[in-house]
This record gives sequence, structure tokens and C-alpha cells, in this order.
Amino acid sequence: MAAKPPTGNKIVATNRQARRDYEILDAWECGIMLQGSEVKSLREAKVTLTDAYARFEGRDLYLVGLHINAYSNASAQGGHELSRTRKLLAHRHEIDEMRVRVGQEHLSLVPLSLYFKDGKAKLELGLGRGRKHYDKRQVIAARDADMDARRAMAARRRSE
Repeated sequence: MAAKPPTGNKIVATNRQARRDYEILDAWECGIMLQGSEVKSLREAKVTLTDAYARFEGRDLYLVGLHINAYSNASAQGGHELSRTRKLLAHRHEIDEMRVRVGQEHLSLVPLSLYFKDGKAKLELGLGRGRKHYDKRQVIAARDADMDARRAMAARRRSE
């Protein structure tokens, strides 16, 4: 009998730039429609989330700009289009909530991470407000000040 695959999340890619460039207000987990060779490439972690974003077309939600490299063991004819638009799978009430909030508050839907959950590819989609350049500097300065304070407290604890 075959062994069961381990359960839990295997993170394939994270979009660190999105957390820096956007103030993330809310996040949802969505499924993503993929072809077979795309899934195999994801398992090899050959994906780039940096320029991706989500948009609405009709009543559906699509991910644009996700780049999945070709699978290394695939034949030349059996591959997939590298940067095609992919449909996202979510409950209707979640899609409607996203649409309302994006329209009213002028926010963006950006992918935060891509992972496997129980063998299925999932995407964490964040609702974010764009940060200005000076906002990014303030966030970095606050994070650095917090790290310095933690280091000082740890050094003091070690010296006692």
C-alpha cells in the first residue's frame, strides 16, 4: 500500500515585494486552475509572483502576470504557456466581497504566497492599499528600531 502524502502546507513561493509595497488589509485563500505541467513546475518551485495581480472578468476572478517556468522533464510540445491568465477558485460570496471592497475603497488584489495544501495548489490573495515611497521608509525605520530594541534587551538579559 502506498504511503499517504504528508498533510500541511508546503510553501512554493512568497511575494515579499507585495508586503513591502502594499498595506495588506485582508487576505483570502483561493484555488488556482492549472495544467499538469504547471503543477509539476510548481512542485519544483519554478514560479515568480512579483508582477502578478488579480482582476475581475465578468463574475470570475483571474490572476494575471503569474510566471511559471517550463517543467524540466516536459517535452517541447507538451509544455504550457509561461505567463497566461489563470482562473482563481473561490466561493461566490468571497468574490463578491472582494469586488465590493476593491470598487469602493480603490484597493488592489495581490498574491501573497503560493503553496500546496493537501496536494492542491492554493494562492493567498491579499487586499492591499498601495504605499507611497515615504510610507515604505517609515515602515522600514520602525522595523529597524524594533529590531534594535529587541537586540538591546537580549544583550542585557545575557549580561545578567
